[in-house]
Amino acid sequence: MNKNSLLSMKDLSAQEILSILDDAKCFNSSHDDWQLPMRKALVANLFFEPSTRTHYSFESAEFQLGCKVSDFNAETSSVKKGETLYDTVKTFESIGYDAVVIRHPEDNYFAQLEDVTIPIINAGDGRGNHPTQCLLDLLTIYDEFDSFEGLNIVICGDIQHSRVAMSNKQALETLGANLVFAGPKEWQRPGFPTMDFDEAVEWADVVMMLRIQKERGAALVSQMSDAEYLEKYGLNKERYSRMKENAIIMHPAPVNRGVEIDSDLVECEKSRIFKQMYNGVLVRKAVIKRAFGLKPFKED
Repeated sequence: MNKNSLLSMKDLSAQEILSILDDAKCFNSSHDDWQLPMRKALVANLFFEPSTRTHYSFESAEFQLGCKVSDFNAETSSVKKGETLYDTVKTFESIGYDAVVIRHPEDNYFAQLEDVTIPIINAGDGRGNHPTQCLLDLLTIYDEFDSFEGLNIVICGDIQHSRVAMSNKQALETLGANLVFAGPKEWQRPGFPTMDFDEAVEWADVVMMLRIQKERGAALVSQMSDAEYLEKYGLNKERYSRMKENAIIMHPAPVNRGVEIDSDLVECEKSRIFKQMYNGVLVRKAVIKRAFGLKPFKED
């Protein structure tokens, strides 16, 4: 496996995480038009699951860096003839691609790709990992608070099926944040400390809501209605009114308005949901830069 691959947040030290975030900040300022040697590099985006934000923010980042980009379509590929993921990725390596970005429904799909020598960037694997979503979440928090040490963060919703919850747990604990989880008991995960959400909204500096992962087997708890879920487990206006003055709201999206969060709160004063999307391009530029073995800007 290429040492510049990014597969899981647990593979990064606190220093490496902060280095990626600092690079992302640089792309938002003096390095926006920096001439990077990855120009004309061939990058393939292999998405085996539907995606809007992750897919197209990767594509935006790649184009802005000058990469030559190919979008892989599993429905019109040899995957439909039984080709394995390994053989698909080795094909891209063999025909001259310099890196691949992969989203796949199988947990830890990358374990079967150890013999691939080009960098692999994980764009999400099943319920396992979503490192670039985590990094854009971290950048959003970093922009707001300038540090992670001692911050109180609650992640609420479908914890059991969420790769976002997993990656954020790995990173935020490494960075010294105080992290708890909330939501239906049916969706709790072993080893994930819990807090009652009504208590957590008053305690937290960051309130991160999660979507119900119906495509991974999650059903609306006890068949309750959307309005009932919002009242019991979602961020409604009453809970919003009890948040800290400087607390922020986050959500990895897509957002089910009126389910995990009141529709009026998606773009409220405390919301950073669309800022997260903006930060996604900056982070993915930094991750692609890292994949090509380039030094952090601060070391140049």
